Amino acid sequence: MEELLTVAAVARRLGVAPATLRTWARRYGVGPTDHQSGSHRLYSIEDLATLTTMRRLIIAGTPPALAAERALSAADPISVERIVNGFSDRQEMITVLHNAALAMDKNFIEKTLRNDFEKYGVVKSWQEVIVPVLVLLGKVWEETGKGIEIEHFFSEILKTVLRERESLLKNPINPRPVLVASVGEEMHSLAIHALSAALAERNIECQFLGARTPFAALEAMVEKFAPPAIFLWAQLVENADPSFFKDLPTMRPAPRILLGGPGWSESDCAEMTKTPDLNFACEEITRAIGA
Repeated sequence: MEELLTVAAVARRLGVAPATLRTWARRYGVGPTDHQSGSHRLYSIEDLATLTTMRRLIIAGTPPALAAERALSAADPISVERIVNGFSDRQEMITVLHNAALAMDKNFIEKTLRNDFEKYGVVKSWQEVIVPVLVLLGKVWEETGKGIEIEHFFSEILKTVLRERESLLKNPINPRPVLVASVGEEMHSLAIHALSAALAERNIECQFLGARTPFAALEAMVEKFAPPAIFLWAQLVENADPSFFKDLPTMRPAPRILLGGPGWSESDCAEMTKTPDLNFACEEITRAIGA
């Protein structure tokens, strides 16, 4: 027997209010196909697919009436790739991803990110689209105290897709991996996920230590692998302890040490290289390995 879904169940899946579904059914004819007057509205899987298409078209900026028309007339559900492939304007893509995050549409976000990485590469996607989206999500939370779950939701999806990108590396050009870490108690690690994925696109392998990397771990990895470059991220001032780069074991040849994140102070890092953006970090590391 086919599964039928209530208005509340469909509303939860789409991230809209039940009243919105009733409006779409009344105004645009996008509702339960077998609904009879006086009975409860129950949606089939096909109805859900049509509504999902309509919702995603609206997220992508299509007016509701046109979104309904396209969703109802499509022989098969319109793919996310087909929806986003027409976007060449980066501001438009920022808006689409931001709307998808607010709607908490995991599948849409994943496919949109994969599509953008494939088309533009990690560096351009990160700097032109992803960072602006993260700023928008953070601004809402900062100004209203609400939406922290959306920021975390989007960030975890982003990490997953970046790891996928990194896993495509098969034949690294560097015999000794680059070391990448968020230092101290630093929990922020999105930037180093992006760096590892962007370097993978250049066939550069990383040893990824992730968040909250203690000095002892860095020290051991440097002694064991003698990395040609080390990238240390500190988002917060309290985690940007200069000892993380000053007390590292002496190696010959000396590794190229790069610092990323707003936590590092100019006075402590006067003689170090601070990276202003992802592209700069990739270029510096590429030079460090002699590529």
